[in-house]
Amino acid sequence: MEENLRQKNTNILRITTYGPESTGKTTLARQLAEHFNTVWIPEFARDFLEEIKIKEGRDCEEKDLLPIAIGQTALENKALENSKEFLFCDTNALVTKVYSDIYYNHCSKELEEAARSHHYDLYFLTDKDVPWEADGLRDSQEYRDNSFEVFKQNLIDYNKPFIQINGNKIERLEKASKIILDLQKALKAGLTSHEFIALYNQKKSFDLIFRQIDSIKKGVNKIQLEESASIGNGILQFSTSDFENFTTKFDKKSTQIIKEKFVPASGAASRMFKFLSDFLADFDVENETINAYINRSGNQALETFIVAMEKFAFFKEVHEFLKKNIDNFNSLTKDKKNYWFIKIILEDKAFNFLNKPKAILPFHKYNDYVATPIVEHFKESLSYASGLNSGQIHFTISEEHTIDFETEIEKTEKYFVKKFNWSYSFQEHSTDSLAIDENSKILKNKEGKIVYRPGGHGALLHNLNHRNADIVFIKNIDNVSHNNIEIISFYKKGLAGILLEIQSKVFDYLKTLENTKVESYKIEEIKNFVIKELHIKINSDFDEFKEQSQIKILQQFLDRPIRVCGMVKNENEPGGGPFWVKDRKGNTTLQIVESAQIDLKNKQQKAILNSSTHFNPVDLVCGLKNYKGGKFNLLEFTDPETGFVVEKSKNGISYKAYELPGLWNGSMANWITLFVEVPLETFNPVKTVNDLLKSSHQPNI
Repeated sequence: MEENLRQKNTNILRITTYGPESTGKTTLARQLAEHFNTVWIPEFARDFLEEIKIKEGRDCEEKDLLPIAIGQTALENKALENSKEFLFCDTNALVTKVYSDIYYNHCSKELEEAARSHHYDLYFLTDKDVPWEADGLRDSQEYRDNSFEVFKQNLIDYNKPFIQINGNKIERLEKASKIILDLQKALKAGLTSHEFIALYNQKKSFDLIFRQIDSIKKGVNKIQLEESASIGNGILQFSTSDFENFTTKFDKKSTQIIKEKFVPASGAASRMFKFLSDFLADFDVENETINAYINRSGNQALETFIVAMEKFAFFKEVHEFLKKNIDNFNSLTKDKKNYWFIKIILEDKAFNFLNKPKAILPFHKYNDYVATPIVEHFKESLSYASGLNSGQIHFTISEEHTIDFETEIEKTEKYFVKKFNWSYSFQEHSTDSLAIDENSKILKNKEGKIVYRPGGHGALLHNLNHRNADIVFIKNIDNVSHNNIEIISFYKKGLAGILLEIQSKVFDYLKTLENTKVESYKIEEIKNFVIKELHIKINSDFDEFKEQSQIKILQQFLDRPIRVCGMVKNENEPGGGPFWVKDRKGNTTLQIVESAQIDLKNKQQKAILNSSTHFNPVDLVCGLKNYKGGKFNLLEFTDPETGFVVEKSKNGISYKAYELPGLWNGSMANWITLFVEVPLETFNPVKTVNDLLKSSHQPNI
């Protein structure tokens, strides 16, 4: 390539407009330069061809194209001296190359090389949706419209980073300026222009992307625990008669409000059967007894499973399948029968438990049917989340299991007289997270496409945000019971009654604070309510503010979504617990905190964690509407600083990824939060298949 076609190296971002004639390239380049207070490069060809017209009396010829490209390059290189952050170019060598192809069916080697090698951080492909303007040098509107796809295809063929821009002058400037600022941030964050455009085309939130990258690189700050919450210090304890009163309050108000049960149900069952899949991978079926394997591996859970095998709700169906499909099954040794039983439930397509979601697995055995968790949640919804004629329930599921889920729902509905208003949603792809490899590069697959990971269960806040109920009951898919539904429903309604009572007071106080004049004694009363009943520790300088400022502070504390969280006594179950937490502003609030959020190397923080008396069973009742009856935007009440950075490995490549703050952790960090003790009988999770052997999952005898 000729030396005078070389671009100067620069840290200035070069943005070029590109497209057929009369598509607004010049206008947009000029507008952007004015907007960003920098320079722009006009189209060299215009003055050059006008001069030829005057001096030689002719139009453009093929021999003029290379000088045009050289002249354009010289203008760019000179303009870099006065550019501030950005240089905006009206046209480029690729435009000249396309004209050469269209008009002369030929392009010189030098022009071809310049079109290929010239670097711009972004091409704005200006659309043909603006009026045609003739100026004596331009061809025709028909040429413009017909050639647009040729221009676009050249961007694709030459692998140029481009975004098509349309709309009127004002709309184009608004879109383009926002894109440029996001591009600048993306390049500083280590993304390439092509990666930026891939994210743009997928409608990703760049603010979220930048936070993810920053969090992965810098790490996420650990939660600062002040102390564990306990009875009388953040956890409320009520008598049975108190709960009866709260239940009555809920029942009286129940017909006046919209209620819904919200069940995170996308969790796979693979962890439930891990000790069984470990067995299949390591057991030598031809040369080893199961007892020898257990002694060798220490897999005691396998022994429990085998001894109590007949108690599982799926035993009968699997056993019948084995007799029909395994040759001479009845004559096999006991070890081989057990081996085949485990192999069939995990790997055979007839069962395939290892790859199914928990929601559709057979959990409980009744006289005339076997119940999945879906069935049990339907039962519960009739008890406390139903209208006069139907139960209201919403599941969040994974897309890959949609058919299985719908099939199970259809089977489930036949067990009930009442109908159900049921629905489901998927985790929004906009919440997916980037991953970064060991070299701080964006993780890509073999095809060069960016790899995304689900954003964690905190992404379900978006699903919850779309629900339109007044009160939403949240409970995990595996937390169901064969025998305790009455006690579960009693305490669920009790928690809802507590929510309604506290919500009524909050709403009344917010209406009071709207008045033109609020008496000082009333401000003091509301302040005490916030401290004593909402368990919010207001900073000590509150009393030094003027009354109008105090009112605004109290409104900010009160005008939030509300959650009442059941807490059970700590039984060393894995998961989060209730704590007093200090935020960056110095405020101390009640939060549900996971151990992964705590600096366990800090002895003081670890001691606070170990002192916890209660455990979070994911038993939440949430008020999602404000005192005016409108829906809160739940995304406004999160603490993005409380996300997680996870380390994973895939196909031998190690990487780090960001996960959103947990749904009931940082995603609800700025809600009004009440912790209430509930009995352990309300918490019956199934983390491993052997949990189904517990009394709460077995029929009463």
